Parts: sequence; structure tokens; C-alpha cells
Amino acid sequence: MADRRPRVWVAQPLFDDTVAQLAAYCDVVATPVVSAHDSAALAAHLAGVDGALVTLNERIGADEIAGARSLKVVANVGVGYNNLDIPALSAAGIIATNTPDVLTETTADLGFALLMAAARRIVESDRWLREGHWGQWSFTTMLGADLHGSTLGILGMGRIGQAIARRGHHGFGMRVLYHNRSRLPAEVEQAVGARYAGFDELLGSVDHLLLALPYTAQNHHVIDAVALAKMKPGATLVNIARGGLVDELALADALAQGRLAAAALDVYENEPQVRPELRALRNIVLTPHIGSASLATRRAMVQLAVDNLLAGLGIGPDAGRPANVLNAGVLADGGTGIGDAGRKIDINKR
Repeated sequence: MADRRPRVWVAQPLFDDTVAQLAAYCDVVATPVVSAHDSAALAAHLAGVDGALVTLNERIGADEIAGARSLKVVANVGVGYNNLDIPALSAAGIIATNTPDVLTETTADLGFALLMAAARRIVESDRWLREGHWGQWSFTTMLGADLHGSTLGILGMGRIGQAIARRGHHGFGMRVLYHNRSRLPAEVEQAVGARYAGFDELLGSVDHLLLALPYTAQNHHVIDAVALAKMKPGATLVNIARGGLVDELALADALAQGRLAAAALDVYENEPQVRPELRALRNIVLTPHIGSASLATRRAMVQLAVDNLLAGLGIGPDAGRPANVLNAGVLADGGTGIGDAGRKIDINKR
């Protein structure tokens, strides 16, 4: 009797041609339009499937997988995975994967673009001009802050943080300080032109602070009113990581009172809702979580997630060995997905 084809659920519309690769080996249930799946809907979709391709919109934990008896792998399209309860998935023997590396440079580009836009008041100037306020050129109109020769601080020095540091040091001649859970090797620091600093030193020394660290319960609101008070009055804050890192009300107050010159956010604590206190400000740039949003990078992310999903289901050249496992202990315990993990099925290569 032929092996049962695995059944997979695709949570959001992605790229049809890439997702179609799954259909060669799996029965695919794809969501046709952008959808907000609540907990009950997620539980219903996950029940009876062997794998799921999800995005940061889908928050999956113990309640959502309680009835998912055949679920073997959840492939997240994104490098961040705070939408996944990794301990709960691990306890259930479900492989979780993400898509690192392929979005590093694109996200760093966006981070630097936001930094430049906030420091040089680009969006504010555009808005002011469109509103008809420009009657005559003035020497003091829209004075902002320089990037070249200034001090850039990076909180979180993983792949994206290092890419930001390279841009700042080598491209703009910036002095780069960073704070991280652990210090980087000396050769890496030298390559990206960065020096390690304590948290308080970082806050008090930099002209521009960029957040590029993962979100955890331990660093919730790591940038709060106390941290903001330690920053230079004319400093710029940029967050391209996760919204929960910043106390948004404290940030709005600091910007409104002039204790911080400018800010730029691509992520929000309760996205897609953005606090009215932030939207009302002129000296903040707000973008809708587009850090990795170039066509080439988003396609690469979906391709990697598809590869991870197939491998987690025991299909393809990496059968049983997904490249980007977040809970490797599941594999160590023998969770190799459906079918023979040694089976080598030729699939489309990147």
C-alpha cells in the first residue's frame, strides 16, 4: 500500500509558485486571502495536518496544538519566532523552524534607511512641504542630526546588528558601540568596526541607538522611561527588532517633551495596532513591519520555509534534518517526521 501523503496547512497567501513545490509531495490546504486566525481557528486548522507553514501573525502555543495529534513540524516564515511557544511545541514533539540569514542584509538596509530618515527629518520634511508650509528657503529649516562622524549604538549584535555596524563604520565613518548578551570575538569586532560597551555606557554615549535584539520575557521594555532618561537629549532611537522591547508610552512622552530628538519604528507591541500617542507625533517615522520586505528576500524566506517543512516531514535531500531547527532536542529524541527519514526525493533547489 502506498505511503499516506502528508497534509500541510499554509496560513497566509505567500508566493504561489514556491508554495506549489509542496503539492508534489503533500496535500496542501492554503489560505487564499490574508486572514487573522484566532486561537480557535488555529486549533481547527492544525488539527489533522502533519505540517504548517506560518507567519508572525500566527501565535501558536499549547492551546493551539492541543488537538493537533499528527502535527510534526511548524515552519515559520521569519527569523523572529516569539509567535511560537517553543517549549510547548518541544513538549509535544513538534519541530519548529525559522528562516535566518536570508533576510539579514535587507533588514539592515531598512534599519539604516529608518535611521537616516529619522535623524535627517526626511518624512517630517516631506509632510511639511506637502502641507504647503514651504514659502521661502530658510537657513534653519528642518535642521537634523548628522550620521557621519557620530556615535552609533547597537543593542543586540547578531547577524543584523553586525550588518548595521558595517554600514555605519565603513560607510559613514561612525564610531560604533554595541551591547550584547555576550561579547563578540575580537576579530569580529574589528571586522565590523565596533567596540563592546556596558548597557548604561551605551545609552549615555551614543547619538543614535538601534535595536536589533530578539524579544524575550527578560528584555520586555528594556527601553523604558529609565533607559530613555539616560540617553542624550538629541539622540535618535530606531527599533527594527520587536515592539515589546520598547515602552511605547514612555517613548512617546520622551519625544513629545523633546528629551529625545527623533525615533523610527518598524515594529510595535500590539501590531498592527499602533498607539495614537505615536501616530500623533511629527518626530517619529512609522513603517508597517517591512524590515525584510524586498521581493527577492521575501521569496528566499518562503523558499527556505518550504525546504524546512519538507525536510521536517522526512522529504527531500535533507529529509529529517531541517536546516533551521529552533528546538533541536525534538530531532535528538527521534522526531524525524513522516515516512523514512533517509528517503531522498529530488525537489527544486534554490
